[in-house]
Amino acid sequence: MTKEPPTGSLPGALDGVRVINAGQIIAGPFTATLLAEFGADVIKVESPENPAVRTVQFAQDHRGQRGVTINLRHPEGKALFQKLASTADILVENFRPGALERLGLSPDELRDENPGLIAIRISGYGQTGPYRDRTGFDRVALGFSGMTYVTGDEDRPPVRPGYFVADYGTGIFAAYGAVLALRARETTGRGQDIDLGLFEAPWRMSGTHLPNYGLSGENRERAGNYYPGVVPAEQFETSDGHHLIINATTQRPFERLCEAMGQPELITDPRFTPREALVANAHAIHDIIRPWVAKRTLEENLKILDEAAVPCTKVYATSDIVADPHYEARDQVLTVDSPMGEQLLQPGIVPRLTETPGGIPRRAPKPGEHNAEVFTELGCSPEDIEALRTAGAI
Repeated sequence: MTKEPPTGSLPGALDGVRVINAGQIIAGPFTATLLAEFGADVIKVESPENPAVRTVQFAQDHRGQRGVTINLRHPEGKALFQKLASTADILVENFRPGALERLGLSPDELRDENPGLIAIRISGYGQTGPYRDRTGFDRVALGFSGMTYVTGDEDRPPVRPGYFVADYGTGIFAAYGAVLALRARETTGRGQDIDLGLFEAPWRMSGTHLPNYGLSGENRERAGNYYPGVVPAEQFETSDGHHLIINATTQRPFERLCEAMGQPELITDPRFTPREALVANAHAIHDIIRPWVAKRTLEENLKILDEAAVPCTKVYATSDIVADPHYEARDQVLTVDSPMGEQLLQPGIVPRLTETPGGIPRRAPKPGEHNAEVFTELGCSPEDIEALRTAGAI
């Protein structure tokens, strides 16, 4: 069962914060939507000449936002954007470095009118460095970050992860940066830039790869589902063809696993104790667990392991997620309207705040849907708005 999204009727943590979303594709819009879900007034700005195609991706990553069209290359459009920016707390953009500068709309120029403006600047490689002018997308960023290198089987070429880790990870770090900058502005009264390269989010998630390389001088190589040193932790096939993850990687869960399997002698087996021996014999312990799992159905395995408090789960497909009662209880599968007219299943709001919970105030916008509403707030009359439209500025 899916749920209608909460509308954010309670006060949001970011009520009163205005965000301009001039971002494209995933990372920039996702940043803005994370802020919208907690009360920020987010205004999506796109070109009237080439508005974004309304897709399932657009509908999800722009939910909660109002939409306007502004031609940044038209003098009157540029002036209108500057006026909008003068009312904003945060600007989100993911153009190539230098694009806003060439338009005369750099964050520093916008701060001439609005010193407190915070600019989130997302690009493939960041605003500085020898690669700043290179283009980049999620897959390129994952390769550059080192994530792709370690993903896959040891005897096969690298493979990309199944999610857009760089894009969405960057959006999370960007939203975090926005909150930090808002907090800093309370003290300084000044805005600042938040500069993110797409590769930096997955690189920051890389764990101990770098310190281990620094100590050994050796790269971590692909090892399939086995993460070196984390034992026992693998995927095992059940008798009814499902894949089951077991992750009993500290001593007590390992002991409970051995007991649940009816093989308590493994706890004191010299191959598996002390801990260093278990790590050295990872494949041996996995080879013992594998046939035990294979004799039972998924349901039978889960019942035994759950009763023994051994961390485990089926490898979920999307269909499993939609049907799962825990996802339902946590409001993590929502039904949200789309600008294309249909209702879409979408992930829920993260994180859960008890006093100022998030909500989805509206569906993603149609092109220029809120032109009259937003531009009226800026002081434009209906005649002004029609003149701007006729001139091609909006």
